[in-house]
Amino acid sequence: VSWPIGRIILVVIIFTVLGFFFPQLWLGSRISKRQNEVRKALPDALDLLTICVEAGLGFEAAMSKVADKWENELSIMFGRCIREIQLGKTQREALRDMADRIGLPELTSFVAAVIQSQMLGVSMAKVLRIQSDQMRLKRRQRAEEEAHQAPVKMIIPMALLTFPSIMIILMAPAGFQIAGAFGPFLGN
Repeated sequence: VSWPIGRIILVVIIFTVLGFFFPQLWLGSRISKRQNEVRKALPDALDLLTICVEAGLGFEAAMSKVADKWENELSIMFGRCIREIQLGKTQREALRDMADRIGLPELTSFVAAVIQSQMLGVSMAKVLRIQSDQMRLKRRQRAEEEAHQAPVKMIIPMALLTFPSIMIILMAPAGFQIAGAFGPFLGN
């Protein structure tokens, strides 16, 4: 069975558009999912890093411990960072590369604080604790923002779903009365 040329052109255009936009949408959703997973895990990972550093482990050993104990995107990134350091990259470069790969402002801030604390000789445990507290505060603020936006997002679906049914309930009795009043004129 042969297709008309117009249908073939339409199918080609549709698949071309899908082939152009679908990979970008798919990749964007994967990146967003990965960033959200890292964002959720980061405060707990910082707490675990803090405990390890306070117990006497070095920062690299603490990162290695976190990478070994968890199975999530952040622990995978920590493991990759440790492997890069073992292969000869400086700790600073490996941490910055990790932050660049994930592209998350919270992780970039954490990496900058770690690098700065190492350069200035500040207590790593204190820096990690402060970073963890800040990230928990940001997470709480983000949750509050989403809670404040929820009623606004619910207005349109509620109006579209409840308004017609309410109008039917309110207008049906009036419609029956009007139909009864005009019944003699309409021949009923």
